[in-house]
Amino acid sequence: MIFHTSVKAALSAVAVGSALLLPAAGSASATSVNTSGDASASASASGGSATAVSFDAKCRSHNRKYVLKKYYRRVPVGPPTFYTLRCGTKTWGWKHIKLGHGWNSTMDRKITAAIGTGDPNGRGGYSTYLNQCPRVEKFRTILGTPAGTNDLLTAYNVDRPIVAGAVAC
Repeated sequence: MIFHTSVKAALSAVAVGSALLLPAAGSASATSVNTSGDASASASASGGSATAVSFDAKCRSHNRKYVLKKYYRRVPVGPPTFYTLRCGTKTWGWKHIKLGHGWNSTMDRKITAAIGTGDPNGRGGYSTYLNQCPRVEKFRTILGTPAGTNDLLTAYNVDRPIVAGAVAC
């Protein structure tokens, strides 16, 4: 009887301990940390505005060349290449994207996808395409700024209807 009681107590302690180690889905410790180390990643995932506020604050206290985030692209050989999102100005970088195209977590995810796995677009960046024939571009990034060639100049949705007479696949 004493053996069964101690086994039950030990099992209860393990269950409670493991429950304490696993954070709840909505808790701050359960959120993932983004690549910029921004603590507001959870708010960014839920609404996107906290990252914009955080980036606003960082850009107010730093110059236009301040790196807000790095986006990575795998290359066949060697370490991944990275591209930077800098504070920028109204004509390039994060400030340009925010003012001209809107910044939220969806824009961030689209940039990540285009740079990470997209195809070169002939405009000095990478694009993602609809999975159809003929191929239709849906999102574009353009790289190269006054601050550096591996910096994100702009990113935007490409709203182009399918061209009549396009080459059939």
